[in-house]
Amino acid sequence: MPAQVGISEAEVRSARDYCSELLQKYDTPSYTLLAFIPPASQPAYLAIRAFNLELARIPDTVSSPTVAAMRYQFWRDNVTRVFSGTPPKQPVSVLLAHALANLDARTTGTAKMSKNWFLRIIAAREQYSDGRPYPSVEALEKYAENTYSTLLYLTLQTLPLASMTADHVASHVGKASGIVAVLRGLPLVAFPTPPKHHSNTAAIGGSLQRGRQGAVMLPLDIMARTGVREEDVLRQGAEAKGLRDAVFEVATRASDHLITAREMVKNVKKGHDVGHTFEHEDEEEHDYAAPYEGASKEKRQQDELERAFGVMMPAVATKLWLDKLQKYDFDVFKEGLRRRDWRLPFKAYFAYRRRSF
Repeated sequence: MPAQVGISEAEVRSARDYCSELLQKYDTPSYTLLAFIPPASQPAYLAIRAFNLELARIPDTVSSPTVAAMRYQFWRDNVTRVFSGTPPKQPVSVLLAHALANLDARTTGTAKMSKNWFLRIIAAREQYSDGRPYPSVEALEKYAENTYSTLLYLTLQTLPLASMTADHVASHVGKASGIVAVLRGLPLVAFPTPPKHHSNTAAIGGSLQRGRQGAVMLPLDIMARTGVREEDVLRQGAEAKGLRDAVFEVATRASDHLITAREMVKNVKKGHDVGHTFEHEDEEEHDYAAPYEGASKEKRQQDELERAFGVMMPAVATKLWLDKLQKYDFDVFKEGLRRRDWRLPFKAYFAYRRRSF
């Protein structure tokens, strides 16, 4: 990353305010969880999460696939310019450029953020922006990995921390969060509002909704198994045959990832191995330095997870929403599922103190 070019302190402050307000308005859980990110990494966290929101809002703020494609290309160009050291005067880009320069200065150039991971998030968002269904639950998991897990990988890089253990836990937490984001957005995608009208939860799982006619973005294999038909959901909403069964299956997959992450954390705290291999460890950008001398593998994993734990706090928000969904008997259309959960700050605080979610 070249030295920061042409960005004043006033511009950085303004960019940070913009990103903070964006999260407060459209992604309150991420704004609440900012408190658990180390201060030096907070500007980067805000930029990463605001970047995700800007992408998520594209389908809700444009009127055609052509304009959407132009917006996604705009963000690809922005990322390229940020990483080349010539960021555009756009608030998210300004704050991201500042975060990159800050990371470079803090680590004397030894730590980097991955440009390719930002581009991967754009590609995944764009792929499903037209309301196409996920072919299978595995395709939904891949989408969650390429978006929400990748947001966590990028945040870990800002600490900086290159840890297979931390990335492995983050992968499962991100998959759970991404699956839940799709479930949360299901009513809003099925019954879209007019362009340029936006809600707090639509930012998480929007699509162009096939010309704004509505779509049901559940995995096709689960829909077939539970007898759900898209036209029934678009006509009957929550009363569509099999819909609650389908939502239950998808929610169970998200819960499984949270349980796996929780067990991994428990194993590491006890000095045991995490329990299974990291399926993405050989993918591009997952580069891990040689372990420092004099420390056992178990102690190293404990130290890495201790440093990373604040980044994993989306697990708390995800679990709260899944618990609420179960309380509503998997009726994803319940209005209470779209309300802000006042318990999150308290649950997150105690989860962080216990280092357990």
